[in-house]
Amino acid sequence: MSAFFGMIIAVVKMKIVVVSDSHGRDDALEYVLQQHSDAYAYIHCGDIDADPGAFPQFVTVGGNNDIFYDYPDEQILCIGAHRIFIVHSHQFMYSRRSQQMAAAAKDRSCDIVCYGHTPIAADETVDGIRLLNPGSLWRSRDGRGPSYALLYIEDDAVDVQFEFLPQKQKKSKFFW
Repeated sequence: MSAFFGMIIAVVKMKIVVVSDSHGRDDALEYVLQQHSDAYAYIHCGDIDADPGAFPQFVTVGGNNDIFYDYPDEQILCIGAHRIFIVHSHQFMYSRRSQQMAAAAKDRSCDIVCYGHTPIAADETVDGIRLLNPGSLWRSRDGRGPSYALLYIEDDAVDVQFEFLPQKQKKSKFFW
């Protein structure tokens, strides 16, 4: 009697929480951590405005407003077969930012870029490099409210989902 010995390989879908531009809003970071305690990793793309010891769960880079803190300008996070280049994009020229970030990622053998600075949630592919801006946890500039992103990685598949926080209603300065 022969026995069948098979190998079962479990494919795991990894959830990575990507935030940026929280500008000292520790309450927003705490909310995100609470909502996604099951995440595989947490990324902060700069302008955290918090002491490096305050949120050790996050792989964090320095932004243009993090002048009082010691964060690296860039980091690389390896997840599965993917290499994620993490940067606050203020060091790239505005007019060709996406192309420059894609080139910088290729120079570092990365296939995904997570970046901040421009407070607008965006997901695009440039020259085969996935560029992800989670938006801003403090003040977005596209009218959709504060946001962050969930990056799902499963083998070669990379999916992005944006989460938008409730936006406070502005009081009218006119009394009609």
